[in-house]
Amino acid sequence: MDYTIRKAVANDVDSIFRLINELAIFENEPEAVIITPESLREDGFGAVPKFDCFIAESTEEVLGIALVYMRYSTWKGEVLHLEDLIVSEKARGKGIGGALLTEVIKFGNDLGVKRIGWEVIDWNTPAIEFYEHIGANVMRDWHVVQLDEKGIENYLAKR
Repeated sequence: MDYTIRKAVANDVDSIFRLINELAIFENEPEAVIITPESLREDGFGAVPKFDCFIAESTEEVLGIALVYMRYSTWKGEVLHLEDLIVSEKARGKGIGGALLTEVIKFGNDLGVKRIGWEVIDWNTPAIEFYEHIGANVMRDWHVVQLDEKGIENYLAKR
């Protein structure tokens, strides 16, 4: 399969949104997506972009995305966070995910970051094995901790 990798532009928002929803379905959480194409457009391509995104595309369609943003580590300094690396189900197994990850790593290296980090769901064994194969440290002794909007409200209501 022929494809190219490039930086996303505002016209890609509908394809990015489609792949985000495809990932939510893959992870059995289709109702969890509350963003809209409009918020993606503003957040990624507005006056102050909050993320960068790379696109893998064939001549017909967008096949995958990698969405990243900067974070700050109290131990390392500037780090790059890979929020999602998504390859459409029909395009998996063709090297697209690896090509997108390579682009992210090049981007982070060009920025001079001290670390690139991301999460992987524990039952996505092919992804975990791939990340370990490339030398990434899959930290099984850490847990992801989050407060959603309701959790934030509940916490603050008790203070």
